[in-house]
Amino acid sequence: MTKISEIGEFKLIETLTEKVKLKNSSTIKGIGDDAAVLDYGYKQIVVTTDLLVEGIHFDLIYTPLKHLGYKAVVVNLSDIYAMNAIPKQITVSIAISNKFTVKATEEIYSGIYLACEIYGVDLIGGDTSSSVTGLTINVTALGEVSKEDVVYRNSAKKNDLILVSGDLGSAYFGLLLLEREKEVFKTNPDVQPKFEGYDYILERQLKPEARKDVIAELKKINVKPSSMIDISDGLSSELLHICKASNVGCKIYEEKIPIDASTQNIAEEFSMVASVGALSGGEDYELLFTASIKDFEKLKNNEHFEIIGHIADESEGKIIVTKDGSEVEIIAQGWDGIKE
Repeated sequence: MTKISEIGEFKLIETLTEKVKLKNSSTIKGIGDDAAVLDYGYKQIVVTTDLLVEGIHFDLIYTPLKHLGYKAVVVNLSDIYAMNAIPKQITVSIAISNKFTVKATEEIYSGIYLACEIYGVDLIGGDTSSSVTGLTINVTALGEVSKEDVVYRNSAKKNDLILVSGDLGSAYFGLLLLEREKEVFKTNPDVQPKFEGYDYILERQLKPEARKDVIAELKKINVKPSSMIDISDGLSSELLHICKASNVGCKIYEEKIPIDASTQNIAEEFSMVASVGALSGGEDYELLFTASIKDFEKLKNNEHFEIIGHIADESEGKIIVTKDGSEVEIIAQGWDGIKE
């Protein structure tokens, strides 16, 4: 195995980027200069960035490097879609310790390239650095959106419908499963992990997808959300972000929160309520959005998303109606990247 220190930074960059092919006409200049050059004409540029830090955001005991590279891209693309925009370019910066071989680094980038291919984005640059603390990956994503289509968090209105795409809580329970089996492995390395029947929740944690299909569906049915955010920190936290930015309240219904059967099953294994994972778990990378009640007929019974409640006046608070009919205040208990 060739070590990174044997080939140096510039040869490593050359090795990792030699397969890059540009796909978008808006990319005038990609890798190879001091900066990328993009031409968006009348479009607005949307930019987001996220860090994934070893020991904080991922554990290499159970995270495949290719999946990690893929996820590092997808979590950023999800933010672009949450603006009702289309991602076009990314930059990737990594800080990596000498414990990693060139082969391992290439495995990370194979996941990055796969995400670029599936989502049609260009890798246009980045940076590399040595690290004494393991691995850090930083991806910046750029997207484009016309001025009339961009959607913010601060535009939800009283009586708007509240909707979520896909199902929630699966990534959180996938993480609990991985952590449980890691503890078993630490005690007895000869014991094989028990992952049978949980492929879906493991994939949702290790290799999530951004919901470009939801953006396409909304455009297809001619519905522009009044506000939107991606669900990276749990449904409760994200809903409160929208309410705070829009100066509104909300009411959602526990029984309406979409939860996959495999998520329900493993929640029972952990003696937990599945909706708790949906509300507070995070990393689902689904889209939470509001839309005018006038669009109800277009939105109901759509397989891409579920209506879970409505926006209320700010004075009415932020409420979840439990399955037994009780009204409980929604509290943000999702992921916090700073708190220990």
